[in-house]
Amino acid sequence: MNAQVETHETVVRIPPAASHHTLLVAPDGSFLGVGHGRLTTSATGDDRVMWRAEKDGSYRHATTDQRVRASEIPGTDGVHLHTKDGVLDASGEPATSAVTFTPSHGPEQLPSESLAFFRARGWVCLTSILAPDTVDALQRLAGTDGHERESDQPHSHVQAALSVDPAVARTAAEPVSLWLIRAYMQTGDIRLGHTPALIVLHRDDGKRNVQGWHSDFPYHWGISAPGVVPTPTGATVLGVQRNVCVSEFTRERGATAFKLGSHTKDHGPPDEWITAATLQGNPAHRAEHGLPYNGPDADVIEAPAGSIILYDARTWHRAGVNRTPHSRAAILQAMTPMYIMPKSDTSAAYKDFLTSPAHAQLTTRERNEMRNLMLHAFNGPGHQAIGPDQELTELARAASISSGSY
Repeated sequence: MNAQVETHETVVRIPPAASHHTLLVAPDGSFLGVGHGRLTTSATGDDRVMWRAEKDGSYRHATTDQRVRASEIPGTDGVHLHTKDGVLDASGEPATSAVTFTPSHGPEQLPSESLAFFRARGWVCLTSILAPDTVDALQRLAGTDGHERESDQPHSHVQAALSVDPAVARTAAEPVSLWLIRAYMQTGDIRLGHTPALIVLHRDDGKRNVQGWHSDFPYHWGISAPGVVPTPTGATVLGVQRNVCVSEFTRERGATAFKLGSHTKDHGPPDEWITAATLQGNPAHRAEHGLPYNGPDADVIEAPAGSIILYDARTWHRAGVNRTPHSRAAILQAMTPMYIMPKSDTSAAYKDFLTSPAHAQLTTRERNEMRNLMLHAFNGPGHQAIGPDQELTELARAASISSGSY
């Protein structure tokens, strides 16, 4: 047997954020911003709602230099905001009585800067965009990092996490990444292709199956599955993948491997890179041929915990191999325009979520976003919700297993 020469992907290292913008969150979850020269609130995470905290305790608008003064409310994380015209109400207007705004962790860069990078390269990393308490809650749910649990499994899924802790929905409703996805796909009406869930990659044992190269849902190039997009889509983007780095992503810890820029090829990865279809149902492949391509023509994005990596769903990629003793967690979310059939049903999970304590802890904006993202509906007369028939679902699942297309 010939010894394999170990090669390494090209590492793209995203350094820790030097600083962050601040979001000033109103009681309903909307954000104070500046629009048409005046203060207002908005549910959209674009440049209009980006602020910088000043040393004197005030906030300076990131693009207009308008300022608001803040006075802390003892015993809370909230503030009252003031201008020369008086205190601000929930819509950003001067009023006789103030409401509580909550300063919140925002992005490192302006959203417009991230969008320009995304459009030029087909991917972008929002560095440490999640607040530290949200990251810690996700790590606790996943049982990783400071909350690590032992496991002998290659990976595990925490499927019910959406209804267990509001951190999952808050992450799914993160406003800047949603604005970028909508702008990149050129539609405001987007959906989650499946229910958000935590995925944990445990230490590799050198033997277990690994993931082959592919393009994500709905394209599914390189995957043996029905419904593969048959033709190039050009300027029409049918999907964006949103990878949340719950743990720090490094090559050694199993960060996702990409062929950055491959979305412009508008076709799937070559067979010689070893595709997901090649490995599907072939557990002996690794022992006989080794790992899928992992040389310098591939890229690994290393990023701090709490970062969100967005990429065009056509991009060739595969899951990494965790060579460390420590598990690595992520939330992987397929985002599509509403006119694409979802990858899997979200209706049952959404109904459970509606009655959960996690839903009750969200703001109005976050609840509205989760409804928009998870409630698939026919937008004709009556706006009927689309839901599965359980008997037919079981029939379809049985047919899929018997045909090997799963």
